[in-house]
Amino acid sequence: MKTSSRLEGIGEYYFSQKLREIDELNKQGKNIINLGIGSPDLPPHPDVIKVLQDESAKPNVHAYQSYKGSPVLRNAIAQWYQQWYGVTLNPDTEILPLIGSKEGIMHICMTYLDQGDTVLVPNPGYPTYRSAAKLAGGKVIEYNLKEENNWFPSFSELEQLVAKFQPVLMFVNYPQMPTGQLPTEQFFEELVAFAKKHSILVVHDNPYSFILNEKPMSLLQIKDAKDYVIELNSLSKSQNMAGWRIGMLVGAKARIDEVLRFKSNMDSGMFLPVQLAAAKALGLPKEWYDSVNAVYKRRRAKVHELLDLLHCEFNKDQAGMFVWASIPTKYKTGFEVSDEVLYNAHVFITPGGIFGNAGEKYIRVSLCCTEEKIQESIERVKKISGK
Repeated sequence: MKTSSRLEGIGEYYFSQKLREIDELNKQGKNIINLGIGSPDLPPHPDVIKVLQDESAKPNVHAYQSYKGSPVLRNAIAQWYQQWYGVTLNPDTEILPLIGSKEGIMHICMTYLDQGDTVLVPNPGYPTYRSAAKLAGGKVIEYNLKEENNWFPSFSELEQLVAKFQPVLMFVNYPQMPTGQLPTEQFFEELVAFAKKHSILVVHDNPYSFILNEKPMSLLQIKDAKDYVIELNSLSKSQNMAGWRIGMLVGAKARIDEVLRFKSNMDSGMFLPVQLAAAKALGLPKEWYDSVNAVYKRRRAKVHELLDLLHCEFNKDQAGMFVWASIPTKYKTGFEVSDEVLYNAHVFITPGGIFGNAGEKYIRVSLCCTEEKIQESIERVKKISGK
């Protein structure tokens, strides 16, 4: 059968391929420790699980739901944004629950891109920005993020890209994945001013703002941001609910209505008990976030030990559930480091090159693994390094 032309240049997602390889190695008895993927291994709060259990047992919750989501969930999202970000949202018009924020990236691209429209994506950055834009018919133009500029874009470079390509969309992600760079208010202000100047719709992907970060920020905090910004957020990381597939799109009413025109043709809403459990999760107190971050802090210290063994350099103040590190000069790319550690120490770490060529001299290590497993990884690497 012939596949559609839109799949040309779209490969299988890297982790989809790599997990198959790891599965084969495990079948050979290699017992691979996976420090590659950011899938939280900690459970949601017990009260959240109880809401799901209790609500699922009711006989009247199993029908199709509203395309715009339950009012209970939308109100919980509005309260969450007000409490933690200081952003006021109308729950009836400025919030759209998603079946995971990853689907929102595709919805946005399909809503706003015509064939050949240009999209700015970060390099390094989340690969789905590129693939979703291409699948929607867009032309991807990368803007570079460099360590010497603290992983922020150069606005002079952005001005040149705008003059040459006239982009209609721009993807931004802070705290940044994979680099862990936190945003600053000044950067956000400059970004909104840039979007306003060129009438570009900025899509801010914001799933990591609570992980190892004391001051969560939203791009919508900036004055007049709603005119040019839509923001994606998620319960996958901050609430340990990645497999539940709960995200949100927030922004001006006009933007929500536009995306809904596409989304309502793609799904039939989210299971109501899941939405009610999500509402419970969004109401958890600060102690919840503190307890999760206490675990990640201990794990991060262990990952720092591992990276020191590998002679990598890194910033100790990164946010998010990964540590991004530059590789020793004896290696050409992070793929070499990743393969050496995988095949010799049976530990998988992510090569930075999967996030764009600006990440080729880096690796990324996930914190979604127990301290005991990270310690075992350290011991395995010691053996192959002779230490």
